[in-house]
Amino acid sequence: MVAFALLLAVTCYAGAAALAVTPLARPIGPPVQGVVTALTVGVLAHVVALAIAGYAAGELPIAGLGAALSVAGLALGTALLLAESLARDVTLSLIGGPLAAGVTAAAVLLGSRPAGQPRGAQGLWLASHVAVSFVGIAALATAAAAGALYLVERRELKSRNFGSVFRSFPPLETLDRVNHLGALAAWVALTLGIVLAGSYSVAYGQLEGPQVIWGGVAWLAAGALALGRQLGGWRARRAAVAATVAFVLVVASYLATRALASRPGHFL
Repeated sequence: MVAFALLLAVTCYAGAAALAVTPLARPIGPPVQGVVTALTVGVLAHVVALAIAGYAAGELPIAGLGAALSVAGLALGTALLLAESLARDVTLSLIGGPLAAGVTAAAVLLGSRPAGQPRGAQGLWLASHVAVSFVGIAALATAAAAGALYLVERRELKSRNFGSVFRSFPPLETLDRVNHLGALAAWVALTLGIVLAGSYSVAYGQLEGPQVIWGGVAWLAAGALALGRQLGGWRARRAAVAATVAFVLVVASYLATRALASRPGHFL
């Protein structure tokens, strides 16, 4: 049942991306309602899958690579749903949809059964840290997606190519605003995640070097992006490039630190 619900979520996330592509193939309006519906069904199926997995295991399904990737997929799908619903647009699904589908599909292949975690207040503390951190990563992914789309549309406009991209993409100002808000949300959420992780380590004496390294890299990347926009006066193009580079850096650092983890099965 869990695998079926996750596969339904994968299908919906990928379907949202497929629907978002249609205005690029033929001159039609953006299928906002179809994309939002697909994302809604995907997120609901994902929540059901996590609820069933958690009930069967008697704990929140966050520990272990497969379980963590499943939560990451849900965070990405939810962030995408909120962004597309509020902006009444579909272009973020061009990047966010395949990303959420890919992460969730990886969770299905690896198995999303939790690997075991503390109970009671300690478990809740750890779950809060993981949940908030994934919200931050999802917000950073949203900022990066908006930044990548901004660069594509800007290039098309500079080349005076007013084709399908010009017709289908939202104004550059909208993409820049999503990039800006995503960067700020990512930094705030990751800051809270760092605080929860630090206090958890002090309270329970559990600290793993690779996790600290990755968390620090993610926080610094999001912080540099947010401060660059707020205080550094970064223009839209520079912020778009920085957001894309920051997200790639976070993903690369995750892969590197996971390879160095003493217990890779428990590393998020």
